[in-house]
Amino acid sequence: MTSCDKSCDCGPDPVTTETAAAPSNEGTWVSSFSVPKMDCPSEERMIRLALNGFPELNSLEFDLSTRQVRAFHDGPVDHIATKLESLGLGATLLGTQPVSQDAASANSASEKEAASKEAGVLKILLGINAGMFIVEMGTGLIAHSTGLIADSLDMFADAAVYGLALFAVGRAARLQVRAAHLAGLFQIVLALGVLVEVARRFIYGSEPESLLMMGIGLVALVANAICLLMIYGHREGGAHMKASWIFSANDVLANIGVIAAGALVAWTGSSYPDLVIGAVVGIIVLNGARRILALKA
Repeated sequence: MTSCDKSCDCGPDPVTTETAAAPSNEGTWVSSFSVPKMDCPSEERMIRLALNGFPELNSLEFDLSTRQVRAFHDGPVDHIATKLESLGLGATLLGTQPVSQDAASANSASEKEAASKEAGVLKILLGINAGMFIVEMGTGLIAHSTGLIADSLDMFADAAVYGLALFAVGRAARLQVRAAHLAGLFQIVLALGVLVEVARRFIYGSEPESLLMMGIGLVALVANAICLLMIYGHREGGAHMKASWIFSANDVLANIGVIAAGALVAWTGSSYPDLVIGAVVGIIVLNGARRILALKA
């Protein structure tokens, strides 16, 4: 018998456990599921994504050690059970019972606490990105660097993303997705603006200052690494938090590119590395926007 089998035996026996009669369309219920193949966070994420947006679902609780999921919902559990069974993880409904008022209140308090933590993180990220936008844009104009200008616009777009995500915290899943999609569209507009600026400087020429590029690029890299670490624990949250995670990861890549471009400009004496990195940053932002627009409720 594998370790997975042993841990699954710790929960109620899905063969002998009776499922409660189908609940009415009123009241809050909790349904317990045995999910034998749920042994790591990736399966948890799969389940969250599959059930995200179900109107009758209020929240989910996961216990990876026993391979069990608890779904708090209003009305019948049929749609939730059907969706879980279709994922190929061996999900079995163990039982459904009414949620006591105390349990419902505790669950609500837990959700409010999680939303408060998300909001706190997003406020800090918003401040960091707004500040770095001002620093990078000013330095990019002084240094004539399309790489820094592109990265500053990316910072500005990220500040807008975090602002929208902050608005979506604690709200319905569909509203979170809409906020993420709006942020993605905003990213597309700014990315196209960056690519136009790269083309303009390619035609008319520029003389980027490599030391400023590398210095500010390093400061931006440290700032974005801090953002990435802060958002890491929330990356599996709603669509608004997934969008924030994607943008933060893209920023780190863009910063590394700006530093590399500054070194190449210093080494070769050519402006082309700066133009190339500016274009690459624009493409990275476009790809991030594409991934955000693909998020669904």
